[in-house]
Amino acid sequence: MSTLNATIEGIGFWTRGIPDWNAARHFVASGELPAEAPAKPSPQLLPANERRRAPESVAVALEVAQAACSDAGRDPKTLASIFASTDGDLPITDYICATLRDAPDALSPTKFHNSVHNAAAGYWTIGQGCMAPSTALSAFACTFSQGLLEAMVNLACGEPAILLAAYDTGATGPLSSVSTGTGLLGGALVLAPADGKGPQLSATLIDGNGDANDGALARHAAGNRMARMLPLFDLLATGKDGQIQLDAGAGRALRLEIRHG
Repeated sequence: MSTLNATIEGIGFWTRGIPDWNAARHFVASGELPAEAPAKPSPQLLPANERRRAPESVAVALEVAQAACSDAGRDPKTLASIFASTDGDLPITDYICATLRDAPDALSPTKFHNSVHNAAAGYWTIGQGCMAPSTALSAFACTFSQGLLEAMVNLACGEPAILLAAYDTGATGPLSSVSTGTGLLGGALVLAPADGKGPQLSATLIDGNGDANDGALARHAAGNRMARMLPLFDLLATGKDGQIQLDAGAGRALRLEIRHG
């Protein structure tokens, strides 16, 4: 596979204890967490009532997507987007299964429409009035690497810029025996063609395996299913050039190189 290249124009990040990208960079540099941090994201895209009712999966996806667009100085209405999640919203899936078992007539229509895998993508495109293409993607343990690969292929095919938002919640109830994910984690990138303003990202699909998750962010949110993206965010937070490999499935790895101007 040929090497794909892009500029990282904007970054968004949220996990419990680290509520934004600036806090993440400070944590990587110093090991210090903010003195106070919200327990749940509060995406300003949603009206106040909707914000309170939004499931955590939607809230974290919208929070990091909006932050990345703001960091890039891009109008979200103009951006194609990819929303990548391993499991979608497992607490809602658990609720629906339990309700269907115990009291099917009591199933909440709101909970049902939030259970679909593209719920966050739907909230985003409707809330932003965005008519650009949007994809909801899952690839089990390799969801982030496949989402990033999809985004960079879109750029190579002529997309002027693209938003990638990746996120996962923890599992609850009997689903915990199937999915071992815990916590809440989201990260987003706005990518544009190479040689623009921002870190330069190169990606090559090779034979091999992913690197160990041993950075500060990776250790902090190690239990989440989307933690496999964190070696990239750890490297970006240092502001240094470097190279990492993310597991891409079936004995393949996505080799990523970051270069700063």
